[in-house]
Amino acid sequence: QVKLVESGGGSGQAGGSLRLSCAASTATSHAYCMAWFRQFPGKEREGVGVIWTADRSTWYADSVKGRFTVSQDNANNTLYLQLNSLKPDDTAMYYCAAGPPAGPPQMCGLRSASYPFWGQGTQVAVSS
Repeated sequence: QVKLVESGGGSGQAGGSLRLSCAASTATSHAYCMAWFRQFPGKEREGVGVIWTADRSTWYADSVKGRFTVSQDNANNTLYLQLNSLKPDDTAMYYCAAGPPAGPPQMCGLRSASYPFWGQGTQVAVSS
């Protein structure tokens, strides 16, 4: 069982930045697929970005590529999502998730069904 706790959500302005954190109960230095998802009201969760913790390689959804960055801090067993160049369309609930070691991030994928462990979510609201 892996417990995940997100923090760092809040309000931001278009063009600004936010950083979300996800504290994990397991060692991020081990090999996991760890990912960030977001959910808009009334919609399914969509994958944002994934990191293969064994080598810190990442893979992103086209909608956030070049703006969002996933990283990990093994000293604190924490996953991060850096959100830059914020847009009002980024307003959503953001979740971190952990899954079994599937390999490179493209193999981990961004399908929510691939991730058995989830945090409770943190809200991001971006104003224009």
